[in-house]
Amino acid sequence: MSRSRKPDWLKMRPPAGREFTGIRETLRDHDLNTVCEEANCPNLGECWSGRNGSGDGGTATFMLMGDRCSRGCNFCDVETGGMDALDPNEPANVAEAIAEIGLDYVVLTSVDRDDLPDQGAGHFAETIREIKRRHPGILVEVLIPDFQGEPDLVRKIIDAEPDVIAHNVETVERLQWPVRDRRAGYEQSLSVLEQVARESDIYTKTSLMLGVGEYHHELWQTLSDLAEIDLDIVTFGQYLQPSLTHLDVERYVHPDEFDTWRRVAEEEFDFLYCASGPMVRSSYKAGELFVDAILRDGKTVEEAREAARSVASD
Repeated sequence: MSRSRKPDWLKMRPPAGREFTGIRETLRDHDLNTVCEEANCPNLGECWSGRNGSGDGGTATFMLMGDRCSRGCNFCDVETGGMDALDPNEPANVAEAIAEIGLDYVVLTSVDRDDLPDQGAGHFAETIREIKRRHPGILVEVLIPDFQGEPDLVRKIIDAEPDVIAHNVETVERLQWPVRDRRAGYEQSLSVLEQVARESDIYTKTSLMLGVGEYHHELWQTLSDLAEIDLDIVTFGQYLQPSLTHLDVERYVHPDEFDTWRRVAEEEFDFLYCASGPMVRSSYKAGELFVDAILRDGKTVEEAREAARSVASD
């Protein structure tokens, strides 16, 4: 199935443009990684060459703690094993790069670092704090590992006070294996998201891939489970096989079906918003969609920042 011809709606434009080139050069200057490049994101050209929802530079998702992961998920193109020591300068380098690119909404993610005593939670939290210290008005979204479900490590991220905490369940419960590494799991991921919702007013977010063999009733059940733990934001995207050694694509989901799931998520389950489409990934237009969701009455960007921090308690 994975070798079949991709439908027209999955055709991508190659990355180009002045903004794209500028972001790439800034990242190289600061020796930084992005999940956009390491995971071969299909939206790299669009996001880096575009503008974010608040009017400044293009969107990039910074990948912390190196470009090699301690886990081997069967859908992911990030290299496994051979992790390096953490770079103590990375939090400052990320903050400086953000200023040079000109962002007021930034996304941070990381590889899994099960090899470290705290699995990298402290380094992740330090980066959030450094960004907030240098850029007090910035909105920070983080896409975190599960930290093996350890509440104290999840709490380190909560205490750093990002604006959005995302953790991806990736797929329905039945397909966690073979899609994800065996150290991951559906209930473990739900527990991370539930803890964030229970212990803070920080927005929560998760993403699922379609086309790996899931059934419609399983997607409905997953949305129900996510609503039960008070999740705020969900996204759906098409799984694309990075190489012939990765998980096969079971089917290419039509854009109309993605739109149906968006309506189900927003209208039936009342999520804050649902980004859903073949090319959608977790951080796809993250700033634009988040700001739009809390600014439906036409407030300014400055008012958006304040709204993002107060809407949960209104």
